Amino acid sequence: MIDWLSLCRAARDDVRASLERLSTRAEREAVVGAGEGGDETTAIDAEAERAVVERLDAAGIDFALVSEELGFRPARGKGACTVVLDPIDGSINAKRGIPYFALSIAVADGPTLGDVVFGYVYDFGSGEEWTASRGQGARLNGASLDGTFPRERIELLALEATQTQLDARHAPRLVPLAERLRIMGSLALSLCHLAAGRVDAVCSLRSARSVDIAAAQLVVRERGLAIELPDRAPLVAAPLDLGQRSRVVAAATPELCARLAAALG
Repeated sequence: MIDWLSLCRAARDDVRASLERLSTRAEREAVVGAGEGGDETTAIDAEAERAVVERLDAAGIDFALVSEELGFRPARGKGACTVVLDPIDGSINAKRGIPYFALSIAVADGPTLGDVVFGYVYDFGSGEEWTASRGQGARLNGASLDGTFPRERIELLALEATQTQLDARHAPRLVPLAERLRIMGSLALSLCHLAAGRVDAVCSLRSARSVDIAAAQLVVRERGLAIELPDRAPLVAAPLDLGQRSRVVAAATPELCARLAAALG
């Protein structure tokens, strides 16, 4: 039986060491290549991914890998699990020294988001550790996440994957639904904050990939909350790859998700 929690915590420590080695903005944001996802690979992205993959490989587990920079790496044999990795979700924050970014690791026993059995999200700013196991609920720092739920009347709406033009285009449509907006810079963390009732809904204005949400979506679903892909529903059937993309909406109820998706157009 693989102790995924201990393995993820060891990977967390490896990423923290990488952050300490690359401590300045100039060191972190130097472009060193292009990732399989299509974005530029910066030094901190590459170093953090290398550290986590080395940790997973050293554990002697046979697994397929879906990762932000490396792309897809097949397993050696049949029946292996799939690990979906985003070594730094919120990398712009990480490069600029803004303490709001996360390590995201998901483990799946099949090829879709619905097959994720374990999710791990670690916030390097707050030190909070979010975990979820399929059918066993979600946890924050080891304690069951069972407190306040998000409101069905949206007071705080978290927007992610934003650029100024996207904000300007969509904000007027969201006025009837949300009183206030927050734009924090990590989709995985915003989804975890939804699960804790800290925000009342989350919208990604730009298409996200499985690596962005694989772990956090399980935290949300294990809380009994709604999360959907407006451009590729249903979420549970979405493949664990880098090719499929969709915007993301999440809220207290499926009905509220549908209203947010309609507002996005």
